[in-house]
Amino acid sequence: MPAPLGKTPTKKMPKIDVLGLEDSAATRAAVRFFRERRIVVRFVDLRKKPLEAAELRLLLDRLGVAALCGAAATGAEPADLARDRGTLLARVRADPNLLRLPLVRYGDDLTAGPGETIWREWLARRSGGAR
Repeated sequence: MPAPLGKTPTKKMPKIDVLGLEDSAATRAAVRFFRERRIVVRFVDLRKKPLEAAELRLLLDRLGVAALCGAAATGAEPADLARDRGTLLARVRADPNLLRLPLVRYGDDLTAGPGETIWREWLARRSGGAR
């Protein structure tokens, strides 16, 4: 287990946000992935602090409905949900389990769901390919 990290990031550390649920195994794995590499992450539990409508719209625009919400979780086809965004926004704010968690943000880059290979690319790009 890595040593506890301070709350103050240094200039060398990337700013990583992990949005998810505290009891989600995938969210805990994402936080653990970055902590094992001694990177401070900002974790947001979506039950305690739901996504704002503007932020959710941004995620939908950047990732798309199919990537952000699986059809099995929402009970509808992604094409149907894309047409009625207001309903989707309300449903996701009411029940964050509909999202593919964790949502990980690094600068302008976003991922939905487990994405260790993408996270490794982010860290390699940050360190100049040394990893």
